[in-house]
Amino acid sequence: MATDNSSWTGFLVATFGAVGLVGAAGIYGAQIPYEHALVRDAALTQALADFRAPDAAARLEALRPALDDSAEHVFAGPVLVEPGGFAARVAAERTRMWGAFRLEAHNIRVRMFIGLAAFTAGGAVFGAMILSIVGRRGA
Repeated sequence: MATDNSSWTGFLVATFGAVGLVGAAGIYGAQIPYEHALVRDAALTQALADFRAPDAAARLEALRPALDDSAEHVFAGPVLVEPGGFAARVAAERTRMWGAFRLEAHNIRVRMFIGLAAFTAGGAVFGAMILSIVGRRGA
């Protein structure tokens, strides 16, 4: 007598599909810190350019949202008074910002490896259970 194994096959496909979804989330999640760093780097470059403009104070204040937490590092102290000091603060903040985003990217990578390993192991155990049940029913 033939048995219908399509539902068990569906479960096994879903198991491997879950592992694939974790991998897809990793592909998306791993690039987020880099994208944030590029936007912040562009804002720091714009701040250096706006520093020399006639309406520098207004332009720099408009950049505050794009600079996010870098604004408190860049705008610490008299901004428009000391040109060399402002450029040095921007350079120091750029170094700090890239280091922070590098650390964030590393942390995301570690969490994604752990998640992928857990889903893969769980999928393997689940698949083995399904196949053992199907094997017993077919015998």
